[in-house]
Amino acid sequence: MITDTTAVLGILAAVVAVAVLLEARYKPFRALGSALVGILLGMLLSNTGIIPGDSPAYVFLGGPAVSAGIVLILLTVDVRTVIQAGPRMLAAFAVGALGSAVGASVAALLLVDSIGPETWKLAGQYTATYTGGGVNFAAVGAALETSGDLFAAGIAADVIVTAIWMAACLTVPLLFAGRAVQPAAGPTSVPSPAPASSDGAESATLQEMLYSSVGAISLLDIAIMVLVVLAALSISGMLGEMLAPIPSVLWLTTIALILAQVPAVQRLNGAGVIGNYLVLLFLASNGARSVIANIVAVGPPVVYYALITVGVHGVIIFGLGRFVGLDLKTLAVASQAAVGGPASAMALATARGYTDRLLPGVAVGLLGYAAGNYLGLFVATLLRGVIGG
Repeated sequence: MITDTTAVLGILAAVVAVAVLLEARYKPFRALGSALVGILLGMLLSNTGIIPGDSPAYVFLGGPAVSAGIVLILLTVDVRTVIQAGPRMLAAFAVGALGSAVGASVAALLLVDSIGPETWKLAGQYTATYTGGGVNFAAVGAALETSGDLFAAGIAADVIVTAIWMAACLTVPLLFAGRAVQPAAGPTSVPSPAPASSDGAESATLQEMLYSSVGAISLLDIAIMVLVVLAALSISGMLGEMLAPIPSVLWLTTIALILAQVPAVQRLNGAGVIGNYLVLLFLASNGARSVIANIVAVGPPVVYYALITVGVHGVIIFGLGRFVGLDLKTLAVASQAAVGGPASAMALATARGYTDRLLPGVAVGLLGYAAGNYLGLFVATLLRGVIGG
């Protein structure tokens, strides 16, 4: 097994290169998209023992690297898209949060005998994590003082199920849409404008910028981009520590959006494509972290718990969401914002070219960081009274 951090990063870089190449050249892979192909290749490599399921490389890609990608992509976003898709995205996210709470409650009632007296704690943690991402799992677990064994098992199951759900959300709009969804164009092809949706016409500009630079990337472009990214990461981190109730990622997004309105920043070439590359690396690492052998190690009941929670979430957000007239693209991005957090929402919107859902998806994902903890603690308290513990 290859465990050297640099070598693992190199392999993930090769995974992204292969995924992008396959998307560009072959129609079946173009339908899947490079993001999903990268996740699947990462899973294949880790589950066959070529690379580990845990590595400092994945920590880096899930932290500073994806944060840098968020900044670079946000530098290309037109904030006016929030006006078009914002209210619908918020409604979809609310349905998804409801689905997560119901799913965790159903799983608790079904599996209480298998998991034991701390089932109510797991209900709170999974409600929280599937309303805003993994950060909430740790926060609620610490608040409820979940035992170390159950905590570790829950994290392992969460990683596996979250990666599976990302693949599902990438696929659902393709399977159930009335007509084919236009995938993002590959790097060697010319992107096609996305079709108009009920939310308004999608702009192809951002989609193009995520796969190729509008103009040649100069040394000055790179120098300014590095400066902007490092400054945004540093300032958001300091503000997050000084003003703890407001997560640093919220400051990061705000700073990036403010900078995106500066004409000099708008003229930068290559921000979108570099940011997209970092996001693809992040997704490949998520796939690599999903070692199927961990299912045996953590125990089937905990994995079943995560699967039931996300499964019910999916049925409610896509079923009820479609019933009230929300489109599949918005529902898929909102679901990822709930299950995986803002980075996952951005990754899905980027991968599928849902340009007018990108910023609203990040916005509701950030909302989930706060709402998830409150909702998780409420569900835990409620279920403690119902099933005991």
